[in-house]
Amino acid sequence: MSAEVQTILRKADAVCFDVDSTVIQEEGIDELAKFCNKGSEVSSLTAKAMTGSMTFQESLKLRLGIIQPTLTQIRDFVTTKPPTLTPGVKKLVGLLQSRNVPVYLISGGFKSIIAPIAAQLNIPNDHIFANRLKFYYTGEHAGFDDSEPTSKSGGKAVVVDSLKKRHNYKNLVLIGDGATDLEASPPADAFIGYGGNVIRPTVQAKAKWFVTDFNEIIDVLNQ
Repeated sequence: MSAEVQTILRKADAVCFDVDSTVIQEEGIDELAKFCNKGSEVSSLTAKAMTGSMTFQESLKLRLGIIQPTLTQIRDFVTTKPPTLTPGVKKLVGLLQSRNVPVYLISGGFKSIIAPIAAQLNIPNDHIFANRLKFYYTGEHAGFDDSEPTSKSGGKAVVVDSLKKRHNYKNLVLIGDGATDLEASPPADAFIGYGGNVIRPTVQAKAKWFVTDFNEIIDVLNQ
């Protein structure tokens, strides 16, 4: 079964990555919660969202309701707690870009936190699909933009589907660690489960190809 995924990967015309626990080692919203001293309350909700036992939008609303991050806190967090890129991801993204394969980031996290990560990987801002935090003019937390597809369960599939239609991609590959990634294939033509930071048993069991090191993907691309 992994051979089928690897064949599509070698002729990929677009590759989409999940961000939290895939491109970066952390779960962004959990780290933001810790930064705002709300860590333990939020991490259990993240686990429920990842295993699919709660809808994503329920979980997001609850978690943000607990954290209530201000604009200043978000700016301080991005500056003082930059996320850690997963080993090998920069090399993999660079290899794809050198072959003119467009790379996208699709995340249930927040664009304001993901933008600096994308910049490190030379991924353009308009290739980020993520949630948008809202703030009052005072800088206080005002929720999130619920019109973004990524704020809902099944949102990653909506983004993938629209990318395929807009650019006529025929071999779009999605790489991620969570249930929200797994459920987006199809419409993704192939899904690679990633477990280098955290192994989610449902994803490991259902992914046709499951890797724990980005070098495994690089090796297949270089064959």
